[in-house]
Amino acid sequence: MRFLLDAEQRAFAASLDAMLTAADTPAVVRAWARGERAAGRALWARVARAGVFALAAPEAYEGAGPLPVELAVAFVELGRHAVPGPLVETVAATVLLAGLDDPGPAKRLLPALVSGEAMATVTPPGSPYALDGDAATARLSLSGPELRLSPGHGPVRPSLDPARRPTPLVPGGELLATDPPVARAVLWARLAVAAQALGIGLALLDRTVAYVGQRTQFGVPVGSFQAVKHRLADAKVALEFARPLVFGAAVTLDPADVAAAKVMACEAAYRAARTALQSHGAIGYTAEYDLSLWLTKARALRSAWGSPDECRDTVLSGGRRR
Repeated sequence: MRFLLDAEQRAFAASLDAMLTAADTPAVVRAWARGERAAGRALWARVARAGVFALAAPEAYEGAGPLPVELAVAFVELGRHAVPGPLVETVAATVLLAGLDDPGPAKRLLPALVSGEAMATVTPPGSPYALDGDAATARLSLSGPELRLSPGHGPVRPSLDPARRPTPLVPGGELLATDPPVARAVLWARLAVAAQALGIGLALLDRTVAYVGQRTQFGVPVGSFQAVKHRLADAKVALEFARPLVFGAAVTLDPADVAAAKVMACEAAYRAARTALQSHGAIGYTAEYDLSLWLTKARALRSAWGSPDECRDTVLSGGRRR
């Protein structure tokens, strides 16, 4: 499939890229990992003003969507700049609330999520943990066939990515719905993860190409070595194969297409992470070096909102199991 963004979508991506480039996101990510929220919330508000969270919300709730292709465009840039916070979870929560038979919870909660005044998190199906439950103002808990607004959260758990802070949610709370549209929320969450992973992989590749062009060994740039070129080429090919799958899945919103896009994008990002680490050497392991902010995300996203095996099962079953 050959998928090309139109001029308006490309301009949207460019505007997000410019905004996030000026935001010094590495400093924001490090503060978020320490539990310091001020810079992250300020960036969250700017992302919301750019219209990102409105893309998953219908106009009836002050949104602009649903616009899955534009959402994928936005999440590529969010991944490229390693923006922290429950971004995917806010999208999933938005889709859950907008799809309820009773419009009351959506009318009450969605306008604040769209505007960036609030951020949401939600427990993925089968998981006891919600991402950044300590920072979210709306904590949605999926327990069996029920959707509840949790009254609080437990302690932050260890994570592969220090800026991804899983927290258990307190049981009980306000019952919002029985039999909520979980499958549709998972679909949108997987699409957002796939796009985010694609952006992370592209950032890792760009940073690695720049690094091997500057680092010298035996009097020549490391990037001139044939083995390094081959590794970079393989990472580039994997990302370029993943890109049309991500945007194609955004067009169809077919569960099998979205699952395939998530597998390919996350595996491509993970390959780019391994290549980046090999090419940087020991400095790539250090937490003080910015590369680590993308390396850890590439690893963590592989299992977010569906492991590779779960997504492959969805592909093989034609989307019937999800």
